[in-house]
Amino acid sequence: VQLVESGGGLVQPGGSLTLSCTISGEFTFSRSAWSWTRQAVGKGTEWVSAVYRNGTTYYADSVKGRFTISRDSTKNTVTLRMNKVKPEDTAVYTCAIVDSNRIGSPSVSAFYWGQGTQVTVAS
Repeated sequence: VQLVESGGGLVQPGGSLTLSCTISGEFTFSRSAWSWTRQAVGKGTEWVSAVYRNGTTYYADSVKGRFTISRDSTKNTVTLRMNKVKPEDTAVYTCAIVDSNRIGSPSVSAFYWGQGTQVTVAS
């Protein structure tokens, strides 16, 4: 299974950015979900957002109302639309296939990880 992210870069505070993740390969975990996590310099990995198999979504409180996750099952892609970004959103964002029962838990783990894409919010 391979996960490839795209769309990171430099964006000004208050601006928008869209991250995409394309997933290839087969996996059969019935409890899996697609997620985005992030890790800022000097900090641990944290949950950002996730979309479950039934379409239900999860957002961390820090991004709720600003970020939107969507999934296109026909194209095996998951997208994170980031609006009204803040300097504290600066991090490496990573797409992952995770155990849906663990989303939002204190420790972040995944069945499969992408390589990550840098998002920098600065003027």
